[in-house]
Amino acid sequence: MSAPAARRGRPRGVAHFLAPVLAAFFDGHPPVRLRAWDGSEAGPADAPVAVLRDRDALRYAVTRPGELGLARAYVSGALDVEGDLTDALRRVGAAVRRHRASPPGPGEWAGAARALLAVGAVGAPPPRPRGEARLRGRTHSRERDAAAISHHYDAGNAVYSLLLDETMAYSCAYWPDDDPHATLADAQRAKLDLVCRELGLREGARLLDVGCGWGSLTLYAARRFGAHVTAVTLSAAQRDHVAARVRDEGLHDRVEVGLRHYRDIDRGGFDAVAAIEMGEHVGRDEYAPFARRLRSLLRPGGRLLVQQMSRGGDHPGGGPFIERYIAPDMYMRPLGETVGLIEDAGLEVTGVRSMREHYVRTARAWSAELERRYDDLVALAGEEAARTWRLYLAGGALAFEEGRMGVHQISARRPGPGEGTA
Repeated sequence: MSAPAARRGRPRGVAHFLAPVLAAFFDGHPPVRLRAWDGSEAGPADAPVAVLRDRDALRYAVTRPGELGLARAYVSGALDVEGDLTDALRRVGAAVRRHRASPPGPGEWAGAARALLAVGAVGAPPPRPRGEARLRGRTHSRERDAAAISHHYDAGNAVYSLLLDETMAYSCAYWPDDDPHATLADAQRAKLDLVCRELGLREGARLLDVGCGWGSLTLYAARRFGAHVTAVTLSAAQRDHVAARVRDEGLHDRVEVGLRHYRDIDRGGFDAVAAIEMGEHVGRDEYAPFARRLRSLLRPGGRLLVQQMSRGGDHPGGGPFIERYIAPDMYMRPLGETVGLIEDAGLEVTGVRSMREHYVRTARAWSAELERRYDDLVALAGEEAARTWRLYLAGGALAFEEGRMGVHQISARRPGPGEGTA
């Protein structure tokens, strides 16, 4: 067969233009198979299928190379993934790490440019998805903190009621016996019980719940341990939900809930203070004053429990997708740095419990519930929001599974008179 005839016999669809370029970027081993908007398909037969629904999938990736561009393409619906999204992310992440030492050179980039021109994917960048955060003002001012919290937590109590279990706990659960039959609600109640016991709660104890969420700890501590709880949040939707639960359960004599920044808590002398996955929102430079503020709110001998995510590396905010779509202005640090800041504030650290593997199980449970009720979520919040949640939970489970993020419970106490910290 002549060379022209051979060329005439080759497939000429969009995927066939793009697949060799992708292969060149990964030393001949692309992590996905491509299916393009014209129906063409190319790439490894056993790889996850990345579906390019239109040219915007490529335009998002080109105008913002890396995680954020791909996230925009996925959230918008221009890019899709067939099958298990977590597995696809796992394979792509592994491929990127393998080839990080040999980044593409001028030849690969030139080939990519030619392929994009050939398929008509060069053009003005598409609009950013509506759900991307656009915050203004000084980072970690009271106003910007409130806007950052509102971006994610004021999505609507109905959305969280759909995704979370009956406890409405939106933090890492705890399976103490690794019981395969335990439900997520069982594990959340076990976590709440663990927190209350670590804080030494008893009838009449005064607890401050900083960043109280939908009140899972607040209500549990008041109902099961007889504590008097002051709960604060920056989310109006959360405040309203907790207030309604307090009325419904007749706990108004034990619970006070307010819309308040932690800096503006005007009473101290608490027997116990809890900050459950709230410290990640405090900020890099603000954490030392935050830890000192928590100490000042405790009575001498009072106990503190901080449940907090940890992360090192180049993205202490969790990565471009998390920082733009889920938790703007979020900041995480390695565990040791957090422990040091708590000790520097004059608190005695009495224990640290790793819960990373429990977060894998928690995120997978949330993800499974999302898939079970995906159509309900779309009807409630829209397709873009549902896709954002799907990507967030799949990626979050993977980050904890691979050890790129951790979560710990850090227990501490304020020394009493005549005591110091070691």
